[in-house]
Amino acid sequence: MIRTPAIWRLRARVLELGRRTLVMGVVNLTPDSFSDGGDFLEPEAAMARAFEELDEGADLLDLGAESTRPGSSAGGEAPAVSADEEQARLLPVLEAILKERPDAVVSVDTYKAATARAALGAGAEIVNDVSGFTWDPAIKVACAELRAGVVLMHTRGRPDEWRAQARLAPDALMALVREGMEASLRAAADAGIPLDAIVLDPGYGFGKRSGENYALLARQGELLLLGRPLLAGVSRKSFLGHTLAPLHGGAPAPVKARESASLAAMTAAILHGASVVRVHSVRAAVEAARIADAILAAR
Repeated sequence: MIRTPAIWRLRARVLELGRRTLVMGVVNLTPDSFSDGGDFLEPEAAMARAFEELDEGADLLDLGAESTRPGSSAGGEAPAVSADEEQARLLPVLEAILKERPDAVVSVDTYKAATARAALGAGAEIVNDVSGFTWDPAIKVACAELRAGVVLMHTRGRPDEWRAQARLAPDALMALVREGMEASLRAAADAGIPLDAIVLDPGYGFGKRSGENYALLARQGELLLLGRPLLAGVSRKSFLGHTLAPLHGGAPAPVKARESASLAAMTAAILHGASVVRVHSVRAAVEAARIADAILAAR
């Protein structure tokens, strides 16, 4: 299946999806992100990065203030980053971005209800919950009450469990992802979140072993049967680094050496139905997405 036009209803506006790929630029406000940990921890650096991404063509920004890298304590009973600390990192940057660029569409990458409420109150439009409403069930109520647009990601377990999980055959993997997404959609509906406020994310790297991500990417279009547009975040993921290992002396390619691979995987994701892509290198992604869109238009 390929994507079809749809609307995404956000807190204060509506976006059209499916005619052109939207590019979501990542801004990590953390000291330990797998991709650029610490580079943008200081508010001034984070704001400069956000403005740079907007100038390079980002349609949306995704601000995250807690790392969900493999092995982290995110989602557990005692996460390393409390809601208060998360907000202390996030809110000044969010407010400064919107003061300077009031038309910017900002998403917050959080699974905590308190942080979602604070960020939406400060002007964010979207809550990007990597747990798909499973780690803090109160977040769905916050999103419903404040009429947020939401990204519901599929996650298999928590980050400190991922390395010990058994491998899945492609059919079992796809069934697991579909069932998880269906559960997230039911939770959203139960909270009163309208279907057109939701975008679904297969969750590349989130509880999927290296080869499983390729099976998921190859069959990503099947998830469009769930009735909502897809967001794909493959940028700099470790499965790309493992595939490139023979070109790097047998060791996984370092994060900063995964840019070309990220663009290849991102293009595949668009051709397999993604309407939004989440990226670290915006300008290159905008250019690659334009080529992928031209291929889709030629169908």
